[in-house]
Amino acid sequence: MDKLWLKHYPAGVPAEIDVTEYASLADFFERGAARWAEKVAFINMGAELTYRQLDELSARFAAYLQGTLGLPKGTRIALMMPNLLQYPVCMFGALRAGYTVVNCNPLYTPRELEHQLKDSGAEAIVILDNFAHTLQAVIGRTSIKHVVVTSLGGMLSALKGRVIDFVVKHVKKKVPAWRLPGSVRLSAALSLGARQSLRPVTVTREDIAFLQYTGGTMGVARGAMLTHGNILANLQQAHVWIGSNLRWGSETVVTALPLYHIFSLTVNCFVFFMMGSRNLLITNPRDIGGFLKTISKYPWSVISGVNTLFNAMLQHPKFATLDFSNLRLSISGGMSLQKTVADKWRAATGHALIEAYGLTEASPGVCCCPINQTEYNGSIGQPVPSTDISLRDENGREVALGQAGELCVKGPQVMKGYWNAPADTAQVMTADGYLRTGDVAVVDERGFVRIVDRMKDTILVSGFNVYPNEVEDIVATHPGVAEVAAIGVPSEQSGEAVKIFVVRKDPGLSEKDLIAHCKKSMTGYKVPHLVEFRTDLPKTNVGKILRRALRDEEILKARTKAARAS
Repeated sequence: MDKLWLKHYPAGVPAEIDVTEYASLADFFERGAARWAEKVAFINMGAELTYRQLDELSARFAAYLQGTLGLPKGTRIALMMPNLLQYPVCMFGALRAGYTVVNCNPLYTPRELEHQLKDSGAEAIVILDNFAHTLQAVIGRTSIKHVVVTSLGGMLSALKGRVIDFVVKHVKKKVPAWRLPGSVRLSAALSLGARQSLRPVTVTREDIAFLQYTGGTMGVARGAMLTHGNILANLQQAHVWIGSNLRWGSETVVTALPLYHIFSLTVNCFVFFMMGSRNLLITNPRDIGGFLKTISKYPWSVISGVNTLFNAMLQHPKFATLDFSNLRLSISGGMSLQKTVADKWRAATGHALIEAYGLTEASPGVCCCPINQTEYNGSIGQPVPSTDISLRDENGREVALGQAGELCVKGPQVMKGYWNAPADTAQVMTADGYLRTGDVAVVDERGFVRIVDRMKDTILVSGFNVYPNEVEDIVATHPGVAEVAAIGVPSEQSGEAVKIFVVRKDPGLSEKDLIAHCKKSMTGYKVPHLVEFRTDLPKTNVGKILRRALRDEEILKARTKAARAS
């Protein structure tokens, strides 16, 4: 497809980025840490970490992995924690020593964590003690040899840290009992690392920086191999797109999305690190009241999040008390932005909520709306610099301008492939090097892309992918289930929610039984919110369940209900 969008780019945005600017993320980090040494890099629970302190602590952690543990370059290091100061320390430390970071969602069930650790072959893990019991349940079936444990108060002042840890463990009972022989505290690991030196390691743009797990093509979580070059390219693409509205060394960015999520990792962490910004880490954004109270204490100027976060903020009574005088950029990604949310945000703050689009396999950014956009336009914006897109039909042929086709992407941000899954990689990469997104889109004459449908059956709950195959597999293990199908249905709270249709083997099987069964094996956002029992399910002539038919029925129900209400 001709890059017709280039003629309509916002002023100052280049057609291409310089992919040779940084040799690696280690080079990127060390240059940024030196430039902004005395400025505050991260803030969490009232504690601050300067760029200089981050440089020193990450070097200690890297030296611990190299010297004390003796791990060679390329070893996979798993991180399992929410937004805490410990995350950037360990993440940057691992990258500086040439290791590959494996981000793990702290809410994983034992089954989910076991799959990711076994598939990645991770040999070391840094984990918050709140979730250590999950690791205990599976560690014997993984490659993990070294466990580093930290706590919520682990990098706060001594007194505050002890108080928080006591309350969390003994008052709120948020730290289930665990036992992991041989594990060490992160504080002890950093002390050991301080007695050693970080040995120089040659890290290139082709080395794998992250194994970022996503559903791939088969509904089974696969590790997208994101190289140093992939991440560097995408942070540069994001910066040249949004940077004209921002000030180097002066912004304060609110990071409510967890840094283990690729959108937050690239945009909030890396882009604003390069700019010398202060990054306000929110550990528990689900507590909207506490979240709003925290950000009210700072002159924040940038915020990113998913549609559901912005919606929840708007609906909370404390939102009206916030000061928006410093706000310069609000950006939404991870899931579709709803017009009602965008309109309410603009009315309340005086600033547009800018929508971006991407996917894990693209590090993640592909398209973004112009930052000078004043009204919601229903598109995901234009392709970012150095990015090609192609809309293709089911036979792989490019469709004409204005026609719908599968959105395919090529650029320096596109992954190397799926870890140890060449068959899955082949399914999503075309012969001419494009990544198939699975989303059906149209492009207008100015290069604005609009998503019109989803080829994949993926369900997007609060910005996180839920795969029907996985849900169905878990539900089907219940002895009272004969058949099951899972789809996504609209939800005001989470964008989409999981609904299952079940043919019972046991007539006494209840909705409560099934949900309890699912909670044992799945993270909360994957658990079905709605259950409908049926005598049969729609199928093809070869017996394949037709999820599309079920979705169409739900759409018809919604339209009928709306018509009656009007």
